[in-house]
Amino acid sequence: MKFSVSSSALLKQVTQINGVIMNNPVMPILENFLFDIKDGILSITASDLQITMITALVVDTKEDASICVPAKILLETLRNLPEQPITFYIDHDSFTIELSSETGRYKLAGENAIDFPKIPTSSKGDVLTLPADVLHKAIVYTIFSTGTDELRPAMMGVLFQIGENDTTFVATDGHRLSRYKRMDVFSENTASLILPKKALNLLKSSLPNDSSTVTLSYTTSNAFFSFNNVNLICRLIDERYPDYEVVIPVSNPNSLSVQRLDFLNALKRVSIYSNKTTNQVRLKINEEEVQISAEDIDFNNEAAETIAGEYEGESIEIGFTAKYLIEMVNFLEGAQISVELMAPNKPGLLIPKRVDEGEEIMMLIMPVMLNQYV
Repeated sequence: MKFSVSSSALLKQVTQINGVIMNNPVMPILENFLFDIKDGILSITASDLQITMITALVVDTKEDASICVPAKILLETLRNLPEQPITFYIDHDSFTIELSSETGRYKLAGENAIDFPKIPTSSKGDVLTLPADVLHKAIVYTIFSTGTDELRPAMMGVLFQIGENDTTFVATDGHRLSRYKRMDVFSENTASLILPKKALNLLKSSLPNDSSTVTLSYTTSNAFFSFNNVNLICRLIDERYPDYEVVIPVSNPNSLSVQRLDFLNALKRVSIYSNKTTNQVRLKINEEEVQISAEDIDFNNEAAETIAGEYEGESIEIGFTAKYLIEMVNFLEGAQISVELMAPNKPGLLIPKRVDEGEEIMMLIMPVMLNQYV
């Protein structure tokens, strides 16, 4: 059989799902895209057994067919072709695939589609709908706080806490915590899902930059995202998420308000002089100013900057890991942020002064023991 398609249109679709494919998959068949044509619609599937992405586009054909196409060689061929119609010729006996362009012909060995792993279905799952830009924001505000410790797999994903009045997205690695809450996303069927980081990164790069609807359906083992012509299916992390709420201070008598960019840039400059092992910065805060300092006594390096801020509470001196603090301040939006503190040995909270209606953003960072230098 044969079918024709635009080279650039096909390239766009396979690029979108190529991130699923691993370099050394557990099954050789997973080095392929699954091409499945029905009624003139080409569905393209990529899978690593834990995550499956499916996209679709219209092709010119009168026949139905299925075949596995080597992903790497197809992608590299399409990247190096100018925009033009290309025709695929498929031999179902030998699983040979031939691509014909305006200037050349390219032959590659496919595989039997029947050997491709079966795709999970969501026929009996619960459903949540939310705007694409809201989901994108939720991923951006949380995914950087996920952990990498394989002994604590729950922390390697983002918790989706679906409630009757809101939905909360949480990530933590034990040193920092990010929480993003939406009061305009909720469901009668409450649930707690832990989504793996790889799936969310793929989702983030594929989501449209608008408020179009994303449908999330889920079972006890899988989550199914559907939007536009894309479907992403991922296996949930089957672990209990830690009780993160117990580490969030309920009362913080000390509150600092600073210009976000002034604070961020000062942290970046001062942290250059911090110890390369501890990466520690010190905040010395009083009602008049904020002093940010760092020192590396091994190399006799030190730096200090003072920025303005509005502060309510008793003077306090507290240390943080610069990398984590900079990352959090960088991801927060808006001109001003609030830094809420209880004590030098208690977590600090970073909260933007202004947020969109229906959302709540909070980031928590654990303090570090201060080095005793003058």
